[in-house]
Amino acid sequence: MAARISPADVAHVARLARLELAPEEVELYASQLAQVLDYAAEVAALDTEGVAPTAHPLPVRNVLRPDVPVPGLSREEALSQAPEVEEGQFRVPRILGEEP
Repeated sequence: MAARISPADVAHVARLARLELAPEEVELYASQLAQVLDYAAEVAALDTEGVAPTAHPLPVRNVLRPDVPVPGLSREEALSQAPEVEEGQFRVPRILGEEP
């Protein structure tokens, strides 16, 4: 099955992808791609009759906590960690030359 992908095929795809490959890389990738396709053919040949389709090999469960609203920080608690506060709000430096 290794003849399914030729070096000419690899060079063509590389040209389409605008990749510059050295001749030895073309040979290497042709061989590697042939191996991948051979393995894919082996997998496709497996008897999967009676095997349920799955998206994950292990049972999936939700590990997150329930989304329950809880009280947030008070204004004083939030502002207590601010580097600068002005009139009960965070004070930040001007940006983009804005005037006050």
